[in-house]
Order: sequence, then C-alpha cells, then structure tokens
Amino acid sequence: MTTVSRWRGPVGAMDVGELLSYQPNRGTKRPRDEEEEEIKARRKQASAREHSRHREEESVALEETDDEKKKLLQIIERDGEEEEEEEEPLDESSVKKMILTFEKRSYKNQELRIKFPDNPEKFMESELDLNDIIQEMHVIATMPDLYHLLVELNAVQSLLGLLGHDNTDILQWLKQLSSHVSIAVVDLLQELTDIDTLHESEEGAEVLIDALVEGQVVALLVQNLERLDESVKEEADGVHNTLAIVENMAEFRPEMCTEAAQQGLMQWLLKRLKAKMPFDANKLYCSEVLAILLQNNDDNRELLGELDGIDVLLQQLSVFKRHNPSTAEEQEMMENLFDSLCSCLMLSSNRDRFLKGEGLQLMNLMLREKKISRSSALKVLDHAMIGPEGTDNCHKFVDILGLRTIFPLFMKSPKKIKKVGTTEKEHEAAEVLPGCGYRQQLGLEDAFAVDRLMELYFKYLDAMQAADKKIDGEKHDMVRRGEIIDDDMEDEFYLRRLDAGLFVLQLICYIMAEICNANVPQIRQRVHQILNMRGSSIKIVRHILKEYAENIGDGKNQEFRESEQKRILDLLENF
Repeated sequence: MTTVSRWRGPVGAMDVGELLSYQPNRGTKRPRDEEEEEIKARRKQASAREHSRHREEESVALEETDDEKKKLLQIIERDGEEEEEEEEPLDESSVKKMILTFEKRSYKNQELRIKFPDNPEKFMESELDLNDIIQEMHVIATMPDLYHLLVELNAVQSLLGLLGHDNTDILQWLKQLSSHVSIAVVDLLQELTDIDTLHESEEGAEVLIDALVEGQVVALLVQNLERLDESVKEEADGVHNTLAIVENMAEFRPEMCTEAAQQGLMQWLLKRLKAKMPFDANKLYCSEVLAILLQNNDDNRELLGELDGIDVLLQQLSVFKRHNPSTAEEQEMMENLFDSLCSCLMLSSNRDRFLKGEGLQLMNLMLREKKISRSSALKVLDHAMIGPEGTDNCHKFVDILGLRTIFPLFMKSPKKIKKVGTTEKEHEAAEVLPGCGYRQQLGLEDAFAVDRLMELYFKYLDAMQAADKKIDGEKHDMVRRGEIIDDDMEDEFYLRRLDAGLFVLQLICYIMAEICNANVPQIRQRVHQILNMRGSSIKIVRHILKEYAENIGDGKNQEFRESEQKRILDLLENF
C-alpha cells in the first residue's frame, strides 16, 4: 500500500535532495537561528518520511508473504479435508476399489519380478506400493460383513500367495523388504481373524475361514515362519501374529486343529520350544497354542507322540525340577507344558512313551524338591497311572520307591498350594493315585494312614451331601413349576456333583473297600469303628461305590469296564 503526498503525489517519487532544497514562501523575515532550526526540523521530517517509505514497502512485502502462507495453509487444509472426506465413507464400492487396487499392484509386482529376476531394483518401487495397499486394507477388518468380497474377488488367494513371497538369491536389503510384505500380510490376516471381529458377522467369518482353510493357510504360515529371524523385532512380531491367527481360527472352528497340526504346525511348535533361545513372549505363545491343539484331540496327541513330543515336553519341564519359574509368564508357560503332557497321557500309546522316557522319575524328583512344579507333577502322575493302561506305570512307580515320596503328601496336603488354578480338591484327588493296588503298596495297614483316609472320606461326604441337598431342592422346584427334568438336565446335575467332589469320594470308598478286603482284621475294625463314631454306615459307602461302578469307564474299553464293575461288586460283598 502506497501513501500519497499532498504536494507531489506519491512519497516514493521524491528523493532526499529535493526535500532538502525545497524553500517555502517566507513572508516576514525571521532571525537566522530560527531558520537554521526550521531547516533541521525539515531534514528530520524528510528522514522520517524516507524511513516510513521503507517500512511501508517492507510491510507490503510481509503482507504479500502472509497472504501466500495463508493461501498455502488453506490449500493444505482443504486437501486434508478432502482426504478425510475420501476416507470417511467405507462401503462395498470403496472396498471393491481397494481390493482391485491391491490385485493390480500384486500382479504388477509379480510381473516385474519375473521380467527382472536378476535386477531387483527394477521391482523395488512396486514392492513398496504393494506394501502400502496391504496396510490400507486393514480398514476392511472393521467391516466383517464385507469379508465375502475378499473371497469373491480372489484377494484371499492373492494374500496367501504373498506369504510365500520369493526372496531368495537377491540383495539383503530386498530380502528384508520382501519379508516386510509377508509380515504385512500376516498382520492383515491377524486383524481380519480377530475373534471379536469374527463374531460380529458369523456369515462373513464363515466365508473367510472357509477360504483360508481351503487355501491351506496354516501350511503357508509355517513356511513363512521357517524363514523369519526372531532377532529382528519386526519379524519376531510376525511370529507372534502368526500364532494369533492360528489361535483365532482354532477358537472359531476347533475342528481345524487336526488339519493345522498335520500341515507342519505341530512340528514347528516342538522345534521352537526346544530351541536354545531365551524365554520370551513367543515361547509362551507356542506353549499355549500347543495346549490348544492337544485339547480333546486324539489325532494330535498321537502325532505329538510320533514326533517325540513327549521327550520334548519332559526336557522343557526338567528345567523346573530344582528351580522355580523366574516370572509369572514363565510359570504360565510351565503350566501350559504340564497341561499338554497331561492331555497327551490320555492316549495309551503316549503312556508307554512317557514310561520309556523316564517321565515317572522326573515327576518323582519334582515331588521331592517341593518347588512350584510339585502340584502339576502330581497331576501328571495321576494321568499316567489311572485305568488299565496305567498298570505298567503303577508298577514302575512302586519300583522307583515313589510311594515313599507320595505317602507324606497323602497324610497331609500342603495348606498353601502355590500352583495357580489348583484347588485342594484336585490336589487330594491326585494323591489318592487310583490303580496302584492300595492294599500292599500304599502302606495303609498303618493306623495313622487309615485315620487320614477316613478324615478325607467325611470331608468329601459332607460336601456331597450339601451339594445333593441343593440339587434336590432345585428338582423339587422344577417339578412344582411343571418343568420336565430331561436327560440333559440330569447330566448337568451329575457334573455339578462331580465338581463338588464326587469322584474323589468314590476313589476313597474304593480304597476303603480294598483295605477292608486285605485280610487284616485290625484295619477292618478301625474303619467300622470310625464310621460308627461319626454316625455313618457301610450302606452309604456301598451306595457310593455302586454309583461309581455304574458310571465307570468311557466306552473305549468295554472289557475293562465289565471286569472293573465285577471287581467292585465283589469288594462290596465282602465289605
């Protein structure tokens, strides 16, 4: 902006010389001193005007610069708003567009890789573009009802193909870049299969899981796991997210666990567990996924045995023989391994492997050392020796003098059970050690041992009577309301009685019948004496054992079921 002078127009057109030579109409003559002062004043005024002119020019320049900045900021803000407006709407059309963009970039990358196999710089940019679109596709995980588009547009197969992204015989920096692409796919699949997201749209989830299973996703994930370097944080995170995908799919569709284990996952998990690496979150996650695969799955239990998995579990657990886990996470891993071992011992063939692998000796040592692992070791012994398949393990346990270790535990359970999730009932149930031939082996001829047995009998009898009273009250109310008590309801009531301690009570009664038939009159007299003193009777024990005989066995071995039922009835006749 330019200031206009009253005399000569714009100030910018007048220079300093002209201002100084300017002589106004003097009129009456004044003294010389006044003239000099007036000249000085005019000079100052001219100087001030000149300074003002420069300031005005600078101000104009600054104003122009500020205007430009404002315009730029407006443009940036407008572009940002436009981008936000573009990102906000997420519908079927935008998802289709995103998937098609992914397919184009994937195809372009594959084409350049084939065209320039020995010149990786040629397809580096396409690799980056592909990684960018994969990152953008994470937004699809917020709309599981549109998962069908991933399948219909073949995006699932393309993603699975990228899990095997070829990165051999190329520069090291490009190997890392290729790994980034496969890890980006793993991250995307992990988010797409998040269990909470899957349950938001059952239909969309079913379509996605079907496509992943059909594409043998686990086999491809295992191949990718083999090449990941866990010393690199990003790749270690990729391992963790891979295990999360398996866990999510197993929770949503448990029946896929068998196929997953057979596609190499079981072998990789065992390999990772026994790898000589410091304990970390991935090792903990491996133990958790292994326990999931073995749960209620005889095929996977057999596969683990064939892969020498029993030895791997025993080797990993041997660390806790004399040392407690150093952290809560390490303790959780230990419990996962114990749970996996117990699950495997449900299979008779694995009990033989456990025996040959000296598993009994290891569990016996754990009981003696009195570390945190003791409670879990006791549970493992229970699984190893129960039923007809556990006979050999029972005999071996006696041979290694295991009864000397377990008898003090039978006499008095630890007051404080440090194992997380272990109840006193579970501990005492394991102490009873069913199937060991109680008469001679547990030394129950000792009066103190008989007293302890009877103490446990009345403890669990009281618990069962309280549970039965509550269940009878519920049944009465149901009948009064006209409700039908069907077989499912009866099964539920029976499970509640088992949870209250029925199975432990049945085992105790079994032992009572055994020792009373041991031809030791003092023992029989002591049992009858304590029963009479506490107001109980033989009839109650017989009723409990008859119910046990009716429900014994799991249907796998009919011959054992029949022989065991006959044995119990014979004991009752002589009780």
